[in-house]
Order: sequence, then structure tokens, then C-alpha cells
Amino acid sequence: MPLLALLFDLLLGDPPNRFHPTAWMGNLIAFLMRFRPRGNRFAELAYGVFILFVGVTLSVLTGITITQFISRITNYQLLITNHQLLITILTALALKLTLSLRGLDHAARDVQSALEADNLPEARRLLSWHLVSRDTSQLDESKVAAAAIESVAENASDGIVAPLFFFALGGLPAAFAYRFINTADSMLGYHDEEREWLGKVPARLDDLLNFIPARLAGLFIVLSAPFCGASLSQAWKIMRRDSNQTASPNAGIPMSAMAGALGVELEKLDHYALGKGLRLPTSKDLSRARRLLYFSVGFAALSFFILHPS
Repeated sequence: MPLLALLFDLLLGDPPNRFHPTAWMGNLIAFLMRFRPRGNRFAELAYGVFILFVGVTLSVLTGITITQFISRITNYQLLITNHQLLITILTALALKLTLSLRGLDHAARDVQSALEADNLPEARRLLSWHLVSRDTSQLDESKVAAAAIESVAENASDGIVAPLFFFALGGLPAAFAYRFINTADSMLGYHDEEREWLGKVPARLDDLLNFIPARLAGLFIVLSAPFCGASLSQAWKIMRRDSNQTASPNAGIPMSAMAGALGVELEKLDHYALGKGLRLPTSKDLSRARRLLYFSVGFAALSFFILHPS
């Protein structure tokens, strides 16, 4: 099932936003934000919990509804010879909506192409548009490549490994619920006046849910290194040494594993330097990071298939 979902994601890509559940989740959060309280941190904190409650409830109910609808196909087994195969295909299609492998790879590839064409302004624009929220206007080529590689590693965890992990644990309801919480964190989990208290619970819950998937993603990157002409031992060493440098308790793990595997330093100015002392990355390293992405999520899909084979 996980491998089939990844295959569908690669073949089909993301549907238009009007049909994409993650876009619906974002629209729901934006709608609820219109009624948010202001000026009272405790009310804002409680409203953040309310947003989570509404969104997670609807996400779980959606997952249950889809699962039940698909399972009812078995009632027509006299009309459908390979009904179990059809159930598997439909479930994989639904799971595919929680994944972002093709979109992540294409976004990284676009930045890589701009760098290879010596079009730094376009590379900065694409990086900011698709992959990171930081200011990219002053980044040089190596910093653009580093930021893109970091995003590939981090999103491999929360955009692919984590949904597969929760699907293995609880099927579509769990995968959809995780996707909503992750979306809420990406929209609300900022330390600014507007969202400091509103997003505190979504951010902490997202940290908790990603604790295991992030460490699995780091391990899968380490294990993938030998298949991509990279260093397994150095990936393991840098992951253990540098993974606690980031503000997030999870993001530093796959990013530092990627830095070690590629043998490069991934630096975000005034925040962290993963793989410090290694060489600066180039567009070629972004290409290698994309290769590591495919191998690591492949390892993840195979592992979770063992947990959830049907």
C-alpha cells in the first residue's frame, strides 16, 4: 500500500487545490482564524486548541468515511472479480493525497535548474516560493543550495515518512489527522505577535507527533547513503553530533543526516551550521539530495508495508 501510494503520487502529482484535502484543511484554518480572539493569551491558546479539535475531528471522520466507503465495495464481490485489488488501489489513491514526494522533488529540481543556469535571482525566488519561509534575497549560491537541501530532508520526514508512519498505525483516519495537525503548525506555529499563543499547542503537538517519524527519516537517509555514492558512517556521525542544533526537536535529525551523507555544511545564518567544517554545497549536491530522497522514502515505504501490508 505505501509503495503504491508513492507510485500514484509520482505518476499523478497533486490534484488541483479544489480537490486537495490539504488545501481544504488550510482553507478551514483560514476560515476559523477570522473568528479568533485577540489581546488575551489564554483565549488565544484555547482557540488554537479549538481549531485543532475541529480540524482533527473532521479529518478523522473523513478518513473513516473513505475507509468505510471503500470497504463496502466488498459487498459487490460477485460483480467485481478482483475486489481486494480495487480496495487496495482506492486506499492507496486516498493515502497519496497526504504525500508530497513528486511536488517536493519538482520544487527542488526547479531550484537546481536555476542554479545550473547561473540564474541566482530565479533560484532565490523559486526557493522562497516553494520550499522555505526565510528571506532568500541575500543568499548566495551555496546558501540557496543548502536551504533547498535542508527543505528536501525536513519535508522527507513530515511530508512523506510521517504520513506513511501514521497510516501504518491507524489507517487513513490517522494519516489525515496527522496531515491536519502538520498543516496547522505550518500556518500557526510562528513566534510572532499574531500567532505566538494561537499556534503554541499546534506546534507542540506537531513536535510530539513527529518525534518518531523524524528519527526514522534520519535513519532511512543514513541507510540510503551507500546507494547514492554517499557516506553512511559520516551521515551517522553528523546526525548524532549536530541534530540538536535546530530550534525544532525534530528537523535537525534528517537535515544533519543529509549534511553528513552529502559531506556538506548546511548553514542557516544565526541559527545553526549542520556538518560544520565540511565543504559548501552546490547544485550537484542538490541533485544528490534528491536521489537520497527517493531511496530514503523507498526504505520507509518498505518498512511500513511490513506494519500495514494491506
